[in-house]
Amino acid sequence: MSDLSDDELLDALGVEAAPVATGRHTPREERIMAGFEDILRFVDTHGRVPQHGEGRDIFERLYAVRLQCLRALPEAQALLAARDVHGLLVADEGSAPPVAALDDEALLAELGVAAPTENDITVLKHVRSQEDRRVAEEVADRTPCPDFARFKPLFAGAESDLKTGLRQTLPFGKEGAAILEGDFFILGGQLVYVAEVGETIKTSTGKNDARLRVVYANGTESNLLLRSLQRALYKDEGGRRVTPAPDAGPVFGDIWEDDDLESGTIYVLRSLSHHPFIAEHRELVHKIGVTGGKVETRIANAAHDATYLLADVEVVASYKLSGINRTKLEALFHRIFATAQLDLTIEDRFGNPVRPREWFLVPLPVIDEAVDRIRDGSITEVIYDPTSARLVASTAR
Repeated sequence: MSDLSDDELLDALGVEAAPVATGRHTPREERIMAGFEDILRFVDTHGRVPQHGEGRDIFERLYAVRLQCLRALPEAQALLAARDVHGLLVADEGSAPPVAALDDEALLAELGVAAPTENDITVLKHVRSQEDRRVAEEVADRTPCPDFARFKPLFAGAESDLKTGLRQTLPFGKEGAAILEGDFFILGGQLVYVAEVGETIKTSTGKNDARLRVVYANGTESNLLLRSLQRALYKDEGGRRVTPAPDAGPVFGDIWEDDDLESGTIYVLRSLSHHPFIAEHRELVHKIGVTGGKVETRIANAAHDATYLLADVEVVASYKLSGINRTKLEALFHRIFATAQLDLTIEDRFGNPVRPREWFLVPLPVIDEAVDRIRDGSITEVIYDPTSARLVASTAR
């Protein structure tokens, strides 16, 4: 038999040669899917949709324009529907008007960036620009804070001071741009704490800088540079400095202020809740408050108020005082026992989560001692140690 080709052999055997299956998607479709994957990775990393704006990273702006194009492209809707786990292809109300479908070069042109040619010898390849490094440094990857438990009371105290007016916020830079260990700031709408300031280092321009340990209220931390934090606070329109906790002044005194009371009562409550944790630690869980009226009136509807853990309470101690500044006194108690604040979330009558902030895991004798020390002014010499459950000499001052 003469030599036959593969096709002739198959034909002789009665086998029909099927054409080789081509890929499921065209090159254009593959490019659309790859571009959408970039956008998905951005959302997974940053937790938000890419945004427009000159202050944004160039890649974020690129993804924002690309997403607009995909939203306006009918074939993209069907092609990407299964991959659109975040619902990105549905435009939000008020979003920018759609633009015509563009490739990456056209997108760059839309952003005012000239795309370099492949053989352009003026372009450094595989080398991050100074701007790229600066942006990466300012973003600084955040990681879970392993010892956040020791910072949590500090955040609670700062938040309480802000609510009671003992601390204020100022636009960053108004009182100087210095950043010191122990400072609080508001960045990106979140409270941040400077836990550590490293040794001073020199930048390439000869300026002083330092590596920081910055802890965020959401339990994460980062080690960005001091100057990077300064730049981020300047660029953030809502960036604020939280003023240090001032001397609250005398709680009792002869000089009356607008919110002083002629007489008042410090009351200590114990919950009768059947919540497992409360029942187990009932002898330690106490609510400390101050009222200018009758305590009985204050707690009359405790069983229907989430502030009282939606349960009846009993008064276990009360202290009648005069010349009281109620706001300062409550804030003082909360600062003293911040490390022992009850971390418990319950649901109110409407099913909404509530975290009462005036309950503490503190033995009653320690509260008695704190009141005595407030009276004689020695409260500033001690702090509460939750490990030993007692007031100990302060070494922080």
